[in-house]
Amino acid sequence: MIKFIIPSFVFILAFVITPVQADVRLKDLVEIEGVRGNDLVGYGLVVGLDGTGDGLRNSPYTEEALSSLLERLGINVQGEEFRPKNVAAVLATATLPPFARTGMQIDVTVSAIGDAKSLRGGTLIMTPLNAADGQIYSVAQGPILVSGFSAEGEGSSITEGVPTAGTIPNGGRIERELPFDFDELENVTLTLRSPDFTTASRIETAVNTAVGKSIATMLDATAVRLELDPQFRSPAHMMSAVENIGINPAQKARIVVDQRSGTIVLGSDVRISSVAVAQGNLSIRIDETPQAVQPNPFSKGGETVVLPRTDISIDDRPDRHIGLINENVTLADLVSGLNALGVSPREMIDILKSIKSAGALHAELVVQ
Repeated sequence: MIKFIIPSFVFILAFVITPVQADVRLKDLVEIEGVRGNDLVGYGLVVGLDGTGDGLRNSPYTEEALSSLLERLGINVQGEEFRPKNVAAVLATATLPPFARTGMQIDVTVSAIGDAKSLRGGTLIMTPLNAADGQIYSVAQGPILVSGFSAEGEGSSITEGVPTAGTIPNGGRIERELPFDFDELENVTLTLRSPDFTTASRIETAVNTAVGKSIATMLDATAVRLELDPQFRSPAHMMSAVENIGINPAQKARIVVDQRSGTIVLGSDVRISSVAVAQGNLSIRIDETPQAVQPNPFSKGGETVVLPRTDISIDDRPDRHIGLINENVTLADLVSGLNALGVSPREMIDILKSIKSAGALHAELVVQ
């Protein structure tokens, strides 16, 4: 319960989300150890730009790459001077998904590395994509989709979004598979996206109950190991049988604060011990109203004098933001009390930080 001394109420719109205990599918809580994507990167050229490509004098590597490309196509340009403005050097990046097979297509992101102004309307020329081991796993090519744009005139220019980066949907074709055989695994280790001992224990219990045998073993707060049972023909069949099991995950008490937007998200398990909160509202106003005084009529040697006049007003209302918070205060009590006081989101952030520093806030405070 929160008791506040309030001379006047200011209404602030707030939403308190009542927690609902709902089961979450196992596949939405865990990852499979060893089953992950791999990053790919490659250097290539984008052609077909409308005069918005690299300035070849400022980006000599673009000219070298273009010369090498033309020579591979049987065109000798050695000693020739060419300054096309429709070519840009780019880095192409993509993610090789798990269980990727030869011939599958993946999305590719293309980003300019020179002084090109825009990639709109360009086409990426065949670009090999390498993994960390130096091997080529995919080849990318195709027209680039750019969401941003730029326009300029003689006196001004405007840029919306990022015109020097774009994507090629399904622009990369997989040419090599990763040397990973999921079917040869004797056990499968599930790693929790949000490590928690209680959640891991609930996964172990739920899987063993659903299967009817003790195949799941909790290793720690992060991992649960599943032993392959003879009733499943392969690890893939076992995962298909257990990945849709409903789990009620446990969550840590956490408060997330975004200082830029003033957004505060409080978990339902947040608890606060007895603490007194006082936020004064001291306002000092100083007004300078100098007054000019004229000499008497027909006075000899009289001068105009400016007399200073200062008005100082102090508005101190500490009773507006004073509260006593008792034991076991819930989220709804805290939000309702602070809103009743007319506390703004940014003031609420300062109050939460102070309560945390005093050791009375029993939750993890995440400030972004």
